[in-house]
This record gives sequence, C-alpha cells and structure tokens, in this order.
Amino acid sequence: MNTQDAKTLVDEQAAAEILQVKPHTLTNWRCTKRYHIPYIKVGRCVRYRISDLISFIEDNRVAHGDSDE
Repeated sequence: MNTQDAKTLVDEQAAAEILQVKPHTLTNWRCTKRYHIPYIKVGRCVRYRISDLISFIEDNRVAHGDSDE
C-alpha cells in the first residue's frame, strides 16, 4: 500500500470491514472512548483514515508470549 492509499478516508462500514467488526461496534468504541481510533467528522458522517486503522491493528497486536495475564 502506498502513502496516498494509507491516507484515503473510508466510511464506517468499510472501516468495520477492515477491522472485522460490526459498524455498531465502532460507534460504541467512539462514544464510550473504549478504544481511541482517530476519526474525521464530515458533517454528520464519520470517516477513518486507512493508516489509522492499520496503526490500531498493529498497536493491539499480541505476539506469542506477550500476554497480560
């Protein structure tokens, strides 16, 4: 993925597909501040940068032996 693609904005449905969660889950995370995924408001619409979604995935990666238990 090139730099321009990473800056591309996607809607909540596409972001949910990338994270493999339901769009409602993203809404809940945003409203409860459970997870901080940067987003952009365009009027009433919510958009996410693909690069922020990738960062979120990488930041929450648990490698073998990295257990919090």
